[in-house]
Amino acid sequence: MLIATGSVPILPPIPGLDKALATGFAATSREILELETLPQSMTVIGGGVVGLEMASYYCRAGVKVTVIEMLDKIAGPIDEEISKLLLAGCKKAGIDFKLSSKVTAVGDDSVVYADAAGTHTLETQKVLVSIGRKPVTEGFGLEKLGVYCDKGAIVTDDHMRTNVDGVYASGDVNGISMLAHTAYRESEVAVNHMLGVKDRMDYSAIANVIYTNPEVACVGETLAGAAAKGIDAKCVTASMRLSGRYMAEVEGGNGIAKIVVNKKTNHLIGVHLIGSYASEMIFGAALMLETRFTPDRLKQLVFPHPTVGEVIREALFEI
Repeated sequence: MLIATGSVPILPPIPGLDKALATGFAATSREILELETLPQSMTVIGGGVVGLEMASYYCRAGVKVTVIEMLDKIAGPIDEEISKLLLAGCKKAGIDFKLSSKVTAVGDDSVVYADAAGTHTLETQKVLVSIGRKPVTEGFGLEKLGVYCDKGAIVTDDHMRTNVDGVYASGDVNGISMLAHTAYRESEVAVNHMLGVKDRMDYSAIANVIYTNPEVACVGETLAGAAAKGIDAKCVTASMRLSGRYMAEVEGGNGIAKIVVNKKTNHLIGVHLIGSYASEMIFGAALMLETRFTPDRLKQLVFPHPTVGEVIREALFEI
């Protein structure tokens, strides 16, 4: 048996939110893509990946968008410098941000939020609730199987096995890496193990992309994340402006590439990008991490010219 029940949006206990969802004034990431007409204004609750992607999409469509985020930064655990560049890029595009702010109520045509300065009311035509997702582990008899869950997610090993013989789980339901491409690979691993084919899941080089404008793409460790794990690492940064193609096509945008290297082993352990083509470049970076590339080995590769991807190689000459 393979359990792949996915996830659902988290709905915070905000006064008035249930009514707003029932009337259609508020929506989750699923309903927000089914709008038949564009609102003049939209308030996004949550400055994480999905909230930012929807904010960017609707801003480009001409909607006045405001994002309310509890933290003092956006996009969660991504590299701090890239988070700041993304914030600047989104603001330049016209998105308004209320950081270090908490939504306290949703009315019939407004959102109430609080920050250090006090309580404020923001009138809006649409509200998007986007503070994250949670695995679907209830409502289908999972508890009768005796499958072990931790914090609402099914616990699996690297073969996607649960604690119950013959029962596997893949995708968002295990809460490990809630991404579609991860789910596809986890399902392959599960089925292969069922059929006796040797295979295992490796989460060390799974790329994440934020489809905003500009794009963000990351794989592996940030410098701060490496330090938290006790890894002695170094980081180099290169401007996307080193690429003539980037300069010509993006009109001098402020994209960067950051490469994180383990000082002890001299292997690449992280690549973080912001700028056009970031989503297209990150797979190559993920492969480099997966195959334990060193900076010297990467310098030997011949990148096609002119491409934006050359920036990754150029960054390594700063090491």
